[in-house]
Amino acid sequence: MSRSRPALTFAILAISVGSFATLQSLVVPVLPVIQHDLGTTTAGATWTMTAWLISAAVATPLLGRVGDIVGKRRILIVALAAVALGSIMAALAPTIGVLIVARVVQGLGGAMFPLAFGIVRDELPPHRLASAIGALASIIAIGSGIGTVLAGPLADVLGWRGLFLVPVVFTVTGAVLARFFIPESPTRASGGVNPWSAVLLSGWLVALLLPLSTGGQWGWGSPAVIGLLVLAALLLLSWIVVELRSRNPLVDMRMMRLPGVWAMNGAAVFIGAAMFAVFSFFPRFVQTPTASGYGLGATVAGSGMLMLPMLVTMAATGFLSGPLSRWIGFRAQIVIASGIIALSSVSIGLFHSSLLEVAAGAGVFGIGLGIVYAAITSVVVQSVPPTQTGIASGMNANLRTVGSAIGAALMTAMVTGTTLPNGLPAESGYTEGFVTAGALAFGALLVTVAGLLVARSQRTSSVDEPILTTAESPFAESEVAVEAETELEPELASALS
Repeated sequence: MSRSRPALTFAILAISVGSFATLQSLVVPVLPVIQHDLGTTTAGATWTMTAWLISAAVATPLLGRVGDIVGKRRILIVALAAVALGSIMAALAPTIGVLIVARVVQGLGGAMFPLAFGIVRDELPPHRLASAIGALASIIAIGSGIGTVLAGPLADVLGWRGLFLVPVVFTVTGAVLARFFIPESPTRASGGVNPWSAVLLSGWLVALLLPLSTGGQWGWGSPAVIGLLVLAALLLLSWIVVELRSRNPLVDMRMMRLPGVWAMNGAAVFIGAAMFAVFSFFPRFVQTPTASGYGLGATVAGSGMLMLPMLVTMAATGFLSGPLSRWIGFRAQIVIASGIIALSSVSIGLFHSSLLEVAAGAGVFGIGLGIVYAAITSVVVQSVPPTQTGIASGMNANLRTVGSAIGAALMTAMVTGTTLPNGLPAESGYTEGFVTAGALAFGALLVTVAGLLVARSQRTSSVDEPILTTAESPFAESEVAVEAETELEPELASALS
């Protein structure tokens, strides 16, 4: 029987989620090389990203819920093993078809994120929980960006196949250490997984993400794209109806109605869209040749160096989010950080005549992203009972993925919508794209404020109502957590009243 070692548990989780987060962006810069070596088309190479995205989106909430039921450590090890197996398959893939299958297997590792947050909540003492969640969320965010920086230099030394072997070392290490040093979950959710709920959830996620990821290739007005989006809406409505009627719902809709959950889910969509719009197009933007009249002509390695200020500030502020909550509550942090992201995105879009300007804009962007990434996760985890941590944080991560797909689609449409005579994107496309990313970040600010106002209104209206005991209300603990956390924001609350 493993005994609790909070520091060691956190270190193991950090290694595990950090390796998977890095894998998300490690492949993007080498897609042209993969396309050439495997003799495939641009669409075929792009499917290596689309397949991974859809697989991770489906696995994150489903395996997160299974972890709540059968044990988070057990499913964490399964997820780590899937990433290791998929990475080996990808490194040895003889054809693009095998590589796509390998990416689907790798995508199962997306479940690591909600499982890790659940384990942190189970194993760490309450006074260290906020800092640990913030630090873990920061590691995930940093990993998502650092893959872009490391891909070029690593590919030069190891080749694109070698890139897939790098995560194997860390995921296997994480799985072995988790088996021997992380205790199994002390609390378990009751019931099982409703198969209809699982099928419908998977269905609407696939039907939504597929056209968002490939709409630029198929045509946004094509019957396939429109049909899939309509199908996604119908499946989503059907899923909600099934969940409301189920005795053992996959996602308890009472939980989804908590202000600390729905507001953070909305914020996750907006922040995911803003983040991925900048992450995916910032390197391409600074690599634009100077002959375009606006490009900075940076090399692949140089564009990675320009992203370093963003990663450094993201790391610093993400780790500070938890300790900072003693003075500035998490919702207030989200409001402030969303505003910082919005301003920095607009700044990159409007002021980019020198490397110094874009590096400074990227650094400020990282300040906001590090805080908001950690704070959103902290609010979600502390707003639900321990037995709902996996599915709640899994759905939040999923909606951030949906937002990322939306942000990428919007940015792609704007950048490729107008081209110069030499075939390069026009400067106006990038300007509009980065300004739109700023508007999306401001959307996260608005939905967070709306959630705070609703939470305050609910507490005011329930003053004269009888108080339920924990046994009578399965969400009593989470509601108390929301109230306690909101009380950390007196300045923001008074400003809104």
